[in-house]
Amino acid sequence: MTRLAILLFALAVTAIPARPSSAADLSPDDVVSAMQAADVVILGEIHDNPDHHKVQTEAIEVIAPSAVVWEMVTEEGAQRLAQTAASNPEELGRILRWAETGWPPLSMYYPIFQATDAPVYGAMVPRAAARAAMERGAATALGADAARYGLTVPLPAQEQAAREADQLVAHCNALPEQVLPQMVAIQRLRDAVLTRSILQAMDDTGGPVAVITGNGHARKDRGIPTFLSRLRPGLKVFVLGQSEDGVIDGTFDVVIDSPAVDREDPCQAFEVQN
Repeated sequence: MTRLAILLFALAVTAIPARPSSAADLSPDDVVSAMQAADVVILGEIHDNPDHHKVQTEAIEVIAPSAVVWEMVTEEGAQRLAQTAASNPEELGRILRWAETGWPPLSMYYPIFQATDAPVYGAMVPRAAARAAMERGAATALGADAARYGLTVPLPAQEQAAREADQLVAHCNALPEQVLPQMVAIQRLRDAVLTRSILQAMDDTGGPVAVITGNGHARKDRGIPTFLSRLRPGLKVFVLGQSEDGVIDGTFDVVIDSPAVDREDPCQAFEVQN
């Protein structure tokens, strides 16, 4: 049994069907085989949960990807890393300017970087592009690729409303109503940028490509997989979601559940502002 299979047993695997009528439990060996057979393996996470990063590390070792796409790394950071090898976390942090990104400590992610020598592809949306998406829409922020990635086409009204409702809940019901479409635009932009990096990595290396990203971008019903199915329908895509205490939104091929971490109530920040 592989190390990932042991970890899957420890954290309890739950199969999440593409359609509710086709639910079936998968064994750890089934999960490993599905990952190894895929062209693209999207490894979701809750960013500050260390157990989720342990799963991702084990998965990377099993997949042996030819490239890894990171939501947390900018394109410029990936280019610097390609030119300068990092032998310790401090050096890696300097190269990637991790402290400036606002992500959880690099110590959580460092074992994932160590798990493979495959090239790193950056897909983090810079702050300027995020601001542009808020002010002028996701299509303007992405530029020439906007039409190809579907950002020039508004979402169906029902889906737009559902996404805005999710953003409101995610921000503690504290955002003004007029801001919600802007938050959805940023999410679509990030999905598109991640997809673009995945396709570039596939073209450069031939795959398989692993993706380190949040559950929201990984979900099959709304995130990166919807872009990939439209732009490169022949790709075999496997999506792993990671929940806390059984709670997760969206559809995935498999969900691994692990305990929630102790964290401060994020809504306290909004209460202070009000």
